[in-house]
Amino acid sequence: MPQQKPVLSLPHRILRGLAVLSADDMGWGHEFWLALLVVASAAFSFVFACATPFAAFATAAALTLSRRDAVRLTVAVWLANQVLGYAVLNYPWTANSFAWGAFLGAAAVLTTVAARGVALRLAGRSYGVLALTTLLAAFMVYEGGLFAVAVALLGGTESFTLLIVGRVFSVNVIALIGLYALHRVGVAVGLIGPSTLRLSAAGGTA
Repeated sequence: MPQQKPVLSLPHRILRGLAVLSADDMGWGHEFWLALLVVASAAFSFVFACATPFAAFATAAALTLSRRDAVRLTVAVWLANQVLGYAVLNYPWTANSFAWGAFLGAAAVLTTVAARGVALRLAGRSYGVLALTTLLAAFMVYEGGLFAVAVALLGGTESFTLLIVGRVFSVNVIALIGLYALHRVGVAVGLIGPSTLRLSAAGGTA
C-alpha cells in the first residue's frame, strides 16, 4: 500500500473559516460547499459583471481544496459566469467576446494552479502572509495574463488602467471576505461541517 503524502494543518481563524473537507473526505458537506461556491460566484457575476472576482475564488480554492477540486471549482465558476453573462447580462455574441470568454477560463484555471503553488510554498509562513500573498499572486497572474492577451491578440488595454485594476482588486478582497462569512453561516446552521485547512505538501491531485 503506497505511503500517504504528508499533510499540513494550518488552523488559522480566518483560513479555518474558509476551509472545507479535502477530496478524500467526500461527504455531502464537501459537495454542498462546492455547489455553494458556484452559486456565490454567480451572484458576484450578476453584481460585478465583467469584474467577477476570479482571483478571490482561485485563492479560496487553492487554500481549501485539493488541486483537482480547485480546478473543478474554477471551471464551474467560469461556466456559471459565461452562462449568466450571455443569457442574462447581454454579453455581445461576437467572435471577440467568445474569444475573451475562452481566455478568461484559461486564465482562471492558470490562476488557480499558480495560487495553489504559492500556498504550498508558503505553508510554513505566518497565516496572514499566506492568505495575502496567495491573493496577490492570484490577482497578478490573472490580470497579467489578461493584459498579455489584450496586448497581443484581442485589444482592450484601456481596461487596465490603475483605477480600474484597483477597483477589481478591491472587489476580489470583498469577495474573499464574503466567502469567509458564507462558510461561517454554513457552519452555524449545520449545513457545512467545520474543518481545518489542509494543504498537501507535495501538491497532489487527490
